[in-house]
Formats: sequence, C-alpha cells, structure tokens
Amino acid sequence: MNARYDRRQLRRAFGRAAESYEAAAVLQREVEARLLESLDYLDDRVPARVLDLGAGPGRASAAMKKRWPRSEVIALDQALPMLRHARRHSGWLRPFRRVCGDAAALPFRDEAFDVVFSSLCLQWADDLPATLAEVRRVLRPGGLFLMSTFGPGTLAELREAFAAVDGAPHVSRFEPIQRIGDAFVAAGFRDPVLDQDTFTLTYPDVPTLMRELRAIGATNAAADRHRGLTGKDRMRAVFAAYEPLRCEGVLPSTWEVVYAQAWGPEPGAPRRGAGGGEIASVPLAAIPIRRRTPPA
Repeated sequence: MNARYDRRQLRRAFGRAAESYEAAAVLQREVEARLLESLDYLDDRVPARVLDLGAGPGRASAAMKKRWPRSEVIALDQALPMLRHARRHSGWLRPFRRVCGDAAALPFRDEAFDVVFSSLCLQWADDLPATLAEVRRVLRPGGLFLMSTFGPGTLAELREAFAAVDGAPHVSRFEPIQRIGDAFVAAGFRDPVLDQDTFTLTYPDVPTLMRELRAIGATNAAADRHRGLTGKDRMRAVFAAYEPLRCEGVLPSTWEVVYAQAWGPEPGAPRRGAGGGEIASVPLAAIPIRRRTPPA
C-alpha cells in the first residue's frame, strides 16, 4: 500500500518540537490523563512490563512508573530528541527505559508486555490494522492495551479554510471510529471497547493555532502534501475563510479524540481471515459520544 505519511517528516517535526511540546500540549495532557485513569481496569494487578508507545516527553511513562515502582516501564518513540527530553522525567529514584523505534515494527519479542499504553500516537500509522497486529504480538494473553487517537473531525475548521483556497492537502486526515473498531477486530483483540470525545479549543487568530501545531509537532506530514511554501496571499485567503467562525472574539478549533481499550487474546486465537471468522465484535451503534471542553 502507498504510504499515507512521510515518516522522515514526522520524525523531523516531532524532533524539532521536543523542547516546546510540553508547554504547548494542553489538550494532549488532558487526553493522556483520561487514558491513565483507565489503568484502573487492572484493579490490584501489578504488571511486570509496561510499554508506553509513542511516549513523547515521557510524562505518561513517569506516571506509570510512579504507579508501579517495581514494574519495568519502557518509553518508545520514533523521535530521538523526544526521548532525550524524556530523561528529565526519568528520575534516579524511578527510572524508566527509553527506546527509539517504530510502532509498526516493534523491537521486542512476542508477548513481552502486560500493558501497552499509547496516547495520541497511532493516528500517524500508515497501516493501522498492521500496527495493531504488532501491538497484539508484543502483548501477553490477558494483557491490557489502551490507546487514544485523533478522529476525522480534528482541525475540521482549518481543513475547510484551506480547502476554500486550493485543493491541496494541508491538514492531516485521521481514521473514523468505525475503521478503528474494524482494525481492532482484524487484529484479533479481545473485548474491544471504544469511546469518543469532542473538544473545542479557542485561539485569537489562525497564526496562533498554526504556531501551536508546530510546537507540538503536528504539522502536515501527508505523503502527498504540497512541498512548497504557501504564499502570503494564499495564507491571507485562508485566514479570511476561517474568520466567519469567530465567536466572542475567538476562533474555534475542533479536536475529535477516540479512546480504545482491549485485552490480549489467548494463545492461538485467530485473527480475521479472508473468509471472516471474527473473534470479537464492536457494537458501534452503542458507542457513547461525549462532548466536553477541557479545563483551561
């Protein structure tokens, strides 16, 4: 299949954002905190090994190491500068390991982890079913997988403002909840549960929004993106197309977040083959959709 994203551009963008990410990533911290709360599904069980997939600056890795001091926690990220920054959260009292690697080809043996945690990383996967199959491979039977990812409503206003000016892709497109559910089924996870939040952030103007996107590394990395600079006249047209959305002095920006929780299947459990044979189902019509605004 053709690559959806330019992997080199992704590594470069997140590497450049390593120093600015934590200060700018307000929504990312909120989503991460909500996903960390889901670890309560383990009850009193203490995992031996935990993988933080797409760990970024390592805040979740540090939180899980604090929660389970005797567990081995590994922070994996494709951007080496992020992992260098994560060292600040890996203190001498509760250190966690840092590994540079790709979620699509995890450098670990089969059934290596009791918990795999991934917050706002897998939206950048070229092939989500194949990447989830990798997660299933390294997850022990009965192990817990938690993830959050962006849905297609994310940055809808910015995408539409660019679309009013030209037909080139300027904003990344993300998978809908139905396809994410299908990917979990195809990978063979047990008892997947999906949920969805819609957040609305506000900005004084479009340049402030775009500066924040650069600060968190979320620039356009589509493989088919326009490689040249966007001219000043065209950018002014984008600002003008966004402006009618202004309300009470600010511009809205939608961020759709999908959460998923699933368990590692028993050894030998099949994946979905060409003839079907699903071992799990996702009642998509019953998925609750909550609409919240994160705290300032």
